Amino acid sequence: MPADEEDIIIAERYPAAARRYRLLIAAAFILLGVGLVAPIITLEKFVIIENTFSVLSGVSQLFREGQWFLFLIIGGFSIVLPILKLNVLYLLVSKRLSRTRRLHQYLHWMHLYGKWSMLDVFVVAILVVAVKLGAIADVQMRYGLYAFAGSVLITMFITARIVVLTGGGGSR
Repeated sequence: MPADEEDIIIAERYPAAARRYRLLIAAAFILLGVGLVAPIITLEKFVIIENTFSVLSGVSQLFREGQWFLFLIIGGFSIVLPILKLNVLYLLVSKRLSRTRRLHQYLHWMHLYGKWSMLDVFVVAILVVAVKLGAIADVQMRYGLYAFAGSVLITMFITARIVVLTGGGGSR
């Protein structure tokens, strides 16, 4: 790898873009926070029973019920991984990124995380489809789902832009 590739610091080479991406990352963090605590779905059964769930309440319910595998999978891919990914994205556009191989290490992490980034959306989609198939339950989407999806879309956009700015260094 040429030395000049190791010296790519997005905040130095593209300061205006880095500033915009930091603002978008902040927005994605806010949307993710809202998406995790706000209601994502309301289930109505037999017209009289109504349950409203957020991602956090659903994950905590799995923990209370001892559903450790689902707790770890959904908690990891819907809470921990998006937070880690946004942190890594922020580091990539930060002015504090040092002139070391860290940039390529972070891009490599983003490449690895990118393979799993849609799993959280997939889990929510499976949940919605499973509930919709039940003849005795009606599902209503709530604003938390849209906030969560907005965070995922912003994260995907920023990731794609950073890969372009760095010349696709994440495939290492």
